[in-house]
Amino acid sequence: MSKNISISDEVYRKLKREKGERSFSEVIEDRLESGGKLADVAGQRIFEEGTHEEVKDDIGQLSEGTLDRLDDETR
Repeated sequence: MSKNISISDEVYRKLKREKGERSFSEVIEDRLESGGKLADVAGQRIFEEGTHEEVKDDIGQLSEGTLDRLDDETR
């Protein structure tokens, strides 16, 4: 089975450069099985420092808002 994923043009170029004659799946799988991280394959520092925490905070706030609305609708 295969899945489609969306990646930036920059990440695509980096993966393509590394893959040679292998498939993208083989490149990613080899790196992950060797104890690497996907960031090792796709490139590091794609986001500015602090972005990870900001996104987590945003998701948390959005989730809370959704839960609040669901609670209001069931009352």
